[in-house]
Amino acid sequence: MKLRSVLTALTLVVAPGVAVIGTSTDAFAVTKISHATATSMLRSSGITWSSSGGCSDRNNPTCTSFEQLNLATAQGAQTLKGASGCTLNITGGTKTGHASGTYSHWNGYKLDYGKNSCVTAYINSNFTYIRLRGDGAPQYKSASGNIYADEGNHWDVLYYNCGGC
Repeated sequence: MKLRSVLTALTLVVAPGVAVIGTSTDAFAVTKISHATATSMLRSSGITWSSSGGCSDRNNPTCTSFEQLNLATAQGAQTLKGASGCTLNITGGTKTGHASGTYSHWNGYKLDYGKNSCVTAYINSNFTYIRLRGDGAPQYKSASGNIYADEGNHWDVLYYNCGGC
């Protein structure tokens, strides 16, 4: 039996309800959560969210949705809130209208945070500047490997993991 077949079988047996995303060479398991679960988690940590459209429809680019958010992404937001003590307001979740790709908003890996001086100071003081992104946004990397991009009026955060939850 091929290694990939064994890994796939183990994933299905060991982790039911977990989505497997990736290519045949880099498959890994992520746990997807509903909008209701995400909002409950975020609310319990004192994290707020807003949208220009005042809605949560994933298919509407003016809404802020958390449908199909990765559990580790929601936990990463909680970790950032707890570690920084800053006010966090999410302005972008899993809605349509963001750049595509494996590690995208749509696939549950990214959140946008409204910018404030506390969050910016925390990121600049605690994370390592790594380089400018292709679009010119300065990027910072946390010790856990998550990437924080300064997009001018907000932080675009790529969560590979929960940040030490």
